[in-house]
Amino acid sequence: MSAQEYDLVVIGSGPAGEKAAIEASKMRKKSAIIERHSVQGGVCIHTGTIPSKTLRETVLYISGLRQRSVYGLMGGVKSDISVRELMYRKGQVIQQELDVIQQNMSRYRIEVIHGTGSIADPNTVVVVNPDGEKQEIKGEVIVISTGTRPYRPDNIDWDARYFYDGETIIDLDVVPQSLTIVGGGVIGCEYASIFAHIGTKVTIVDDRERLMSFLDSEIADALTYLMRKYRVSLVLGDGAKESFVEDGQVVTVTRSGRRVVSERLLFAAGRTGNTEGLGLEKLGIETDKHGLIKVNDLYCTSVPNIYAVGDVIGFPSLASVSMDQGRLAAIHAFKSGDTSCINTLLPFGIYTIPEVSMIGETEEKLSATGQEFEVGIARYFELARGQIINDHDGMLKLIFDPRSRRILGVHIVGERATELIHIGQAVMTHGGSLNYFVDTVFNYPTLSEAYKIAALDGFARLEGRA
Repeated sequence: MSAQEYDLVVIGSGPAGEKAAIEASKMRKKSAIIERHSVQGGVCIHTGTIPSKTLRETVLYISGLRQRSVYGLMGGVKSDISVRELMYRKGQVIQQELDVIQQNMSRYRIEVIHGTGSIADPNTVVVVNPDGEKQEIKGEVIVISTGTRPYRPDNIDWDARYFYDGETIIDLDVVPQSLTIVGGGVIGCEYASIFAHIGTKVTIVDDRERLMSFLDSEIADALTYLMRKYRVSLVLGDGAKESFVEDGQVVTVTRSGRRVVSERLLFAAGRTGNTEGLGLEKLGIETDKHGLIKVNDLYCTSVPNIYAVGDVIGFPSLASVSMDQGRLAAIHAFKSGDTSCINTLLPFGIYTIPEVSMIGETEEKLSATGQEFEVGIARYFELARGQIINDHDGMLKLIFDPRSRRILGVHIVGERATELIHIGQAVMTHGGSLNYFVDTVFNYPTLSEAYKIAALDGFARLEGRA
């Protein structure tokens, strides 16, 4: 085999791998991406972030028709809406994203090699193409960005007609009248919201006592209330023991013996790193029990010129962070001594209906460490914009130091939460306090005005007037 030589070889073409190759190319390095599928983009583009968020927007549009009475109009949703109709926009968005990726590959002269890659030695990747032919690729630096796949436990009979995971759910053949979701984390709650808003009877089964326990409890409780409001049933503190098909229905038996019956089941509890077959063991590169690669602060593995980025290294497993990890891995690999890093103040966005977003500390974490704090809250029904868009359930919560008034955390549930969070992020990044929001004029009517209302509420609490 004659080997092709590159400065950077990336295994996996998701957001992290793409940005690593682009950054290296900007430094005039010759880059190649190895992708085992026929198209680029990884889970993010094809089965994860982009499809699920596009589907959510479609459902929001459809379910919004039910609210026409707010504007004095009459209308409703078709009872026989098809999966094809729901997925139409998804296909368009994916293709547009693929067009952008391919333009970037051409613009930065990045070669894409289709096949399955394994690392033979610290500078060699062997690629087996779809026809079974082998090819050696040499790289000064290797970046692993192979991502993760849904965890599939043995206590489920994975009949593809009835059982789905967080990726195959977008291939659902019919809109089910009932759906059991095992897992009350981000993916489970997002899909619960989506299906509940098109009329599916949804039941979430989770062994934890609370949905998304990493959230501030007040926000998590608000989301729980709203999910129940939209007829999502919650079986919490009682995990799934087994699931099977009986008389054409899916039966899920919980640990306490409760039976939950539905047309389909979505298992959304955990993911596993795509590290099998990469040859990591013989190189001495460690993975944990979930198949995730261990790296240092510079995203370097135990082999100095081999990096790993994106979901395959675990937390926080956000596409936004993965992109920067890929970019910074390339910078550290080719710019000796560069100390660039990601700001540790990360925003989290959860695309339930309504959205949830957070940054910084929660009340629970501050209480556990004994740190003093106070809160200020704005509810969307207090905002003119909230009245206009008919969102009376949303809220924005500021957590701050009562002495310095420095903002310690921002937590939002409601319309545009994932957009609004960046205002709080910017203020917190620069050490801003409650005073900033009080002294700043916001456009009216906007949802952004919630920051000012929450800040004023915070000051009122400090003065004992709230």
